[in-house]
Amino acid sequence: MMTSTMRRACIAAALAFACVPTATLASEPASPTSSNPALQQSLDALVLRARPGTLGIAVLDLTSGQSTRINAGRAFPMMSVFKAPVAAAVLARVDDGSLSLQQTVTITRGQVQGGSAIPSIGAHFHGEQMTFTVEQLLKAAVSESDNTAVNALIRTVGGPGVVMAYLHSHGIEGMRVDTDEAGIAQVFYGLRPGETESAQESDEAVEHRRKLGYQAFLADPRNCATPDAAIVFLRKLAGRELLSPASTQRLLALMDAQTIPNRLRAGIPNDLQFADKTGTSGALDGRTGAYNDIGIIRWPDGRQVLIAAFLLDSRASDEQAALFADIARAVVRSAGR
Repeated sequence: MMTSTMRRACIAAALAFACVPTATLASEPASPTSSNPALQQSLDALVLRARPGTLGIAVLDLTSGQSTRINAGRAFPMMSVFKAPVAAAVLARVDDGSLSLQQTVTITRGQVQGGSAIPSIGAHFHGEQMTFTVEQLLKAAVSESDNTAVNALIRTVGGPGVVMAYLHSHGIEGMRVDTDEAGIAQVFYGLRPGETESAQESDEAVEHRRKLGYQAFLADPRNCATPDAAIVFLRKLAGRELLSPASTQRLLALMDAQTIPNRLRAGIPNDLQFADKTGTSGALDGRTGAYNDIGIIRWPDGRQVLIAAFLLDSRASDEQAALFADIARAVVRSAGR
């Protein structure tokens, strides 16, 4: 088992290469830039309300070209937001014929991971192994935020490096997919790769390890994205630059059907469509490491507004959901609703 000294050394190394040093986020100015002053004023107030957490927001109206950015060039842990770009990389393989939606993928019991919003794979897993189609895994990963499903999809396409290469090939910089959900969980809980929590650990040792893990998670550069990069991903998805028309529609439908209502979606009127992907880390000592949502708001007349909101190291409370709903309301209101 890793000693305290070894854990401190690992965390120091992570901090040295971190894309989001917590101290920097706390001290640097927000550096807002906006072509929509009214929305800027509303979002500035919400950024202050989010403190002591750090809120990054980017908004782009594809019709008017107006944009608003606050902390949008800073990288934040994506958590399950990364399931949308992973799904895009998988569907690109479907488009080029190297994968089929009906291709089967075998998952063993040891590959089942908890922590999903709706564990559609893990909750119904029986025996030592089961097979699922790529289509089933896409639905589970994107619409139901199932961790086991996205891990299987990453293995199926050849690993995180394949997803990264796909993003880079489409000009999406500032969005990193370096590991799967299991890898992020290892960091968050202060565990080495392959290490599991031991029943022999004292309560004090568990608390110490998890505190170190939480700080390492905040500093880890992997699976991070800037709000700007998230907007580029959404813009290219909406513009059918990433996938075929059929695969674009499939991914948007999966995002339309995502099952977490208490975020940006809660602030969007029922007559508008919203294709989004949320992401949430675990919490420790009353603080949540990451609380995120990115998506595309669509009006009946075809107007589209892109929005990305990432909240880092915030108080774990109902206020998080209320904050995101108010972000969405401000964006919709500024667009003329």
